[in-house]
Amino acid sequence: MTEAIYPQCRVVPERLLNPGTVERLLNLLVTIESIRKILIKGSSIPPAVPYGPARGAPNPHSMRGTIMVGEQPVELTVHVGIIDMELEDRNALPQIKAACEEVFTQFTYSIKEGRFMKTQASTSDYAKYGPETDELLLGLADPKSRKGPVIVQGT
Repeated sequence: MTEAIYPQCRVVPERLLNPGTVERLLNLLVTIESIRKILIKGSSIPPAVPYGPARGAPNPHSMRGTIMVGEQPVELTVHVGIIDMELEDRNALPQIKAACEEVFTQFTYSIKEGRFMKTQASTSDYAKYGPETDELLLGLADPKSRKGPVIVQGT
């Protein structure tokens, strides 16, 4: 079991974010050394239409695409609405606020502190990664996904 000793925060913008906005914000956040994990959340954007008369046809959604975070390409499969972070300590909060102020100039946002990510392995984590999983991967398993999480190395 992992002790919940790391603070967590959540950035909630007033609206869903475009890929360009997500890219700018993530590029600022990965330079902050005190951030351990970043988890982006939003509604899924499937590559193909999942049901209805157009089932199986390509889904030409403008919010699905590939962004560059640092030097690594990251495929966006969700329309981002929430960004959760796990921090080494609370000293990173002013830097996170400064990054948000720089990016979110046209609309408001809020930064909340609390528990937003799992701190213990769940059944999904165990099934996806096994009994000896890295604690940094906890809570990042999507049981339906055939892909693992995207790991971007910061500074």
